[in-house]
Amino acid sequence: MEEQNENRGYFKIKKFQLIILTILLVVFTAGITTFALTFGDEKAVEVGIPPRLEFDKLYEAYDQLQNEYYTDVNQEELVNGAINGMLDALEDPYSDYMSVSEAEQFNQVISSSFEGIGAEIQEKDGYIIVVSPIKGSPAEQAGLLPNDKILEVDGESIQGMSSTEAVMLIRGEKGSDVSLTIERPGTSENLTITITRDEIPIQTVYSEMKDSTAIIQITSFSENTYSELLEALDQAESEGMEKLIIDVRQNPGGLLDQAIEIANLFIPEGQNILQIEDRDGVKTPVVAEDGRKITVPTVMLIDEGSASASEILAGAAKESGAIELVGVKTFGKGTVQTTKGFNDGSNMKYTTSKWLTPDGNWIHETGIEPDHVAELPNYASLSYINPDEVFKEGDVEEEIKVAEEVLTILGYEPGDIDGLFSAETTDSLLKFQSENSLEETGVLEGETTYQLMTALRSKLKEDDPQINKARELLGDTVQFPEQEKSENE
Repeated sequence: MEEQNENRGYFKIKKFQLIILTILLVVFTAGITTFALTFGDEKAVEVGIPPRLEFDKLYEAYDQLQNEYYTDVNQEELVNGAINGMLDALEDPYSDYMSVSEAEQFNQVISSSFEGIGAEIQEKDGYIIVVSPIKGSPAEQAGLLPNDKILEVDGESIQGMSSTEAVMLIRGEKGSDVSLTIERPGTSENLTITITRDEIPIQTVYSEMKDSTAIIQITSFSENTYSELLEALDQAESEGMEKLIIDVRQNPGGLLDQAIEIANLFIPEGQNILQIEDRDGVKTPVVAEDGRKITVPTVMLIDEGSASASEILAGAAKESGAIELVGVKTFGKGTVQTTKGFNDGSNMKYTTSKWLTPDGNWIHETGIEPDHVAELPNYASLSYINPDEVFKEGDVEEEIKVAEEVLTILGYEPGDIDGLFSAETTDSLLKFQSENSLEETGVLEGETTYQLMTALRSKLKEDDPQINKARELLGDTVQFPEQEKSENE
């Protein structure tokens, strides 16, 4: 039979030979395909993904630099720079490319802690602006305020930098110092503030009871903020809470989901918390769900440092929760960002949508107006006094003028507020040192400066006209300081 088959034009192939032939055929076919894709006409390349012609210019520039730049170029840096350039071209201060190290620091903000000065910043019109210092942070203790413009970091100009680039300069190891040159609205001269970096714990909820009124401050919206707030509310309820003040002043925002969960505590089921508007103008409402609800009378505090997620909460409270807002107009950030991670650990943060209040208002760059305007006293914006500086009788400095103002506010009598360290200034400082168990030197430096600024913050907390106004609205009996009462009438 085998011979007969061969005579008829057939031939026998052994199993091993068949395998080899099959492999050769596959390789040969692949070679033809590769040749066609490489050297064939346009129809061949259409077998795969069509070429992205809009990137021809980018590839041309990359190849030109790679081949003809006068020194070797770093390929990774060129690619990173190209991505960063695309995001910069959006002219959106909230969209940014982050290198691996920058992405790591960004992720720390929503974790348990990080090392730095503790301030939220943003880029605006080519400048780095302070949105808000974190409660209890070195930035707050040093006197950094919302709307301060940071001009230099350790003598290096940061004009034109992105917020991410500025953060990389400002952050650093615990215990190290950073010097910031500040332009403050309403002041004629720039300020230089030296801040000692520290570990910034991300505790985001602080509470206290005044009679039957709970005052709960939310300083940012981090990954544990909702659970922290529930704990604070549980504690307040166990202590007989009958009224509530929610304080989101100087809260720069954070995670959207945390703001939504918190808003859900105050908004009736089915009512809008916010609306998300995509690039095509399609609006998707986010509505309150069933669950735990806070039913005691509530007032919310806002200010110019309340931004983003804080404004989502405030807008929902005002329009869907019938909660009155007290303070001053908020910052005005009405966009939502997301992050895209890359395989090397870098990422880009970019704006994906607008968010609107429950009634459909877009508050971007306009902010939310309070129902009751209450401003802090003028001394709340006094400049920082550097504790490393030494001031004594006979000296004339702008910081001495600030110290004289502080001493006057605290009830001491330093004489004329003119920046001259006079004998009266010495006497008033000696009295302050005596009453605060400090070494009685009559010299303003170190611990005396710290204690002086701490005493001022304590007085502001005691006199706080925004807290007092909220308590008044809730029916509390409040003793207003005479000076602040007349200023706000």
